[in-house]
Formats: sequence, C-alpha cells, structure tokens
Amino acid sequence: METLQDTLKKNEKQKEFYNKKKKSLPSRIWSFVREKSLKNIRKELGILEQSYALHQQWMGDLSNKRVLDLGCYSGNSLSRYMATNCKTYVGLDLSDVAIAKLNEKLKDIPHARAIAADFFSEDFTESNFDLIYAYGVLHHFKNVDNLILRLDEKLAPGGEIISYDPLQTSYPIWFIRMLYRPFQSDAAWEWPFSRKTYRKFESNFELLERRGVLGKSKWYFLYAMLPFSKEKKLRWGKAAHRYDWERSAVSNSHLYSCMQLNLHLRKK
Repeated sequence: METLQDTLKKNEKQKEFYNKKKKSLPSRIWSFVREKSLKNIRKELGILEQSYALHQQWMGDLSNKRVLDLGCYSGNSLSRYMATNCKTYVGLDLSDVAIAKLNEKLKDIPHARAIAADFFSEDFTESNFDLIYAYGVLHHFKNVDNLILRLDEKLAPGGEIISYDPLQTSYPIWFIRMLYRPFQSDAAWEWPFSRKTYRKFESNFELLERRGVLGKSKWYFLYAMLPFSKEKKLRWGKAAHRYDWERSAVSNSHLYSCMQLNLHLRKK
C-alpha cells in the first residue's frame, strides 16, 4: 500500500513532469491518438459540451460557496466560471509554472487566487470547502483510501465533489491500457477507476448522480469507417451516447462498459 510519504515523493516527480512536459515516444503517440480520436469523438457527439453543462448544473448557485479547483493546472473549462461566480475560489495544482499562468488570468477577480502546492502537504492548510471540483484529477492517486480521507477533511459539512475521470472497467479498454502502461511516462500517477475504486467513493460519500460516457458510443470510431453518409454516422453516434448517458445513471453493468465517468458526491 502506498504511504502518504510515498505519495508526496511521487508528486514531486509529477510536478517536474508537468512543468517540463517531457513524454516518452509511446506516451506522445498515445496522447496524439487520444486527442485526435477520443477528444474528437467527444466533441462531435456533444459529449464534452453536455458534460460541462452537467457539471455547471451540479454546481448550482455558487454565490455563497467556497470552491477548490483541484488539480486545475493553468485553468480548465469551468475555472473562470467558478472563480467569477463563487464567494471564494482557490485553484490548486502541483505545477508552479501553470499556477503562475492561472493567477494572471484571475488577477481581475479579488476573491480568486491560485496556489502551487501538494493537496496532501501540510503546507496546504486551506479547508472548509463547499465544493471541490476535480476535472481529470482523482485518478492520479494510487492510494484511494488516503485520497478519500483527505477530500473528507477538506470539505465543509455537506460539501460536494464534482469529478470527471477515466474508467478501466471495460475489458477491451483495460486490455489496451495494460499493453500501453509499461511504456507510459506518467504511469506512476495514472490509475483509472476500477470497480473497486468506484465502490469506495460510492460507500464513503453520498452519491447524488453519475453519468458514464463512451460506453456503446466508444465504437463510433469504427462505425465512422463504414461507407455510410456523415449524417447517418452522426445519428448512430449521438443515439449511442444518449443511451450511455441514461443507462449509466441507473445500471452498474452499463456504467462499467463506459470509458469515462462524471460523478457528483456529497460529504456524509
């Protein structure tokens, strides 16, 4: 089991990685494929737009909320929205290079600031957050038990978590990831949610809502190769996404066929 000290040491390496962004050739190839395939699929089928809209809906009225934008790098798609509309905004990331850029973006918002620090470090003393927004962040921690404890410590009573993370509960995706993992530059802090990981979050927090994406619709890239019109391909892809969106909210088996997960939790 990874100890807290192990995590802190590893996060120093992670900080250096994200400051310099030096990736191995296999990692660069995977990033290219991911950006050109998965991201394009999510954009074409409206998955990205719908996920961001859902997160914004889950946030509700931010005017009296203290918000932590966890692992925000130089700002994600909703960082500016949160910072502008909440009572207090704190952006947190390991990379001092990225945080300097984010602070420049936030300089016109008096109640918003960004900090370069480790979420697990004693130097990060901020707490009592009404909302922790973690876009593509929670899967960076191998020791899920320590992560859950830390999240619970930092949340105010009744505080909420909104997250978006990859799943490796689909067997084809699990197999592909296992083939690629030995060559992955950032493998030490890349731990897509397993069934066990998901169940730990579900049991330690109150599950308010969830939505999986890229279940049936992940096969859109194959369907798009067939000799059909662009309109017919898009109709199939969007229908597949709608099916994923609705079924993953109520069916564990369908959720586990998805590649990525939107999660809305509340402190018990």
